[in-house]
Amino acid sequence: MARDGHTFSAYMASPPGRAADGAVIVLQEIFGVTPWLRRVTDGFAASGYLAVAPSLFDRVRRNIVLGYSAAEAEEGKGYRAQIPLDKACLDIAACAAVMRHAGRVAILGFCWGGTLAWVAAARLKPAAAVCYYGAGLAAQSAPPTCPTLLHFAQADASIPPEEVEQLREDFPAGEFHLYPAQHAFANEDRADRYDAASAALARSRTDAFLARTLRPGR
Repeated sequence: MARDGHTFSAYMASPPGRAADGAVIVLQEIFGVTPWLRRVTDGFAASGYLAVAPSLFDRVRRNIVLGYSAAEAEEGKGYRAQIPLDKACLDIAACAAVMRHAGRVAILGFCWGGTLAWVAAARLKPAAAVCYYGAGLAAQSAPPTCPTLLHFAQADASIPPEEVEQLREDFPAGEFHLYPAQHAFANEDRADRYDAASAALARSRTDAFLARTLRPGR
């Protein structure tokens, strides 16, 4: 339950056979908590973290999971437009409160979730944040106050290279990586966008970053 009384579902995965050593909140694209996002969440649990993917669309309608067609992308954009950043941050904060027993908490997101991870990293002060191709980050009122890893694609029409460069100048504390790929390159269920080499490299950098920030000194 969020602080405003809203209740929402979430997909949670725990490390198999051992206690969690840190936690990761995984934030969705505009398609909902899809099978791919659940597999990503399972992957972080397999790495030893308590991982949860909140259903942010529950503020509009429950159990929304879309496919990747152009029509469904437009539908997802419509749902996103109905959810103010303040409300999404309340849901993310509720997840963080539930997961603090597992140790340090990181917020990680893809596309819309990448933007939300950036905003939540400024407002909620987690231990770390990871933003996969989040748009409009420079337009937000404040930058993160925690270590932040950012992944962008060179051929991303929604985030032009000059926007990435401006963000790099404005937020020199961030760790930036640019990949020879398109928007959504990490999503293996999107055959038209997925880039296996870029996705693997970004994930290896993410794993190293989380180990460094959530398990310092180990």
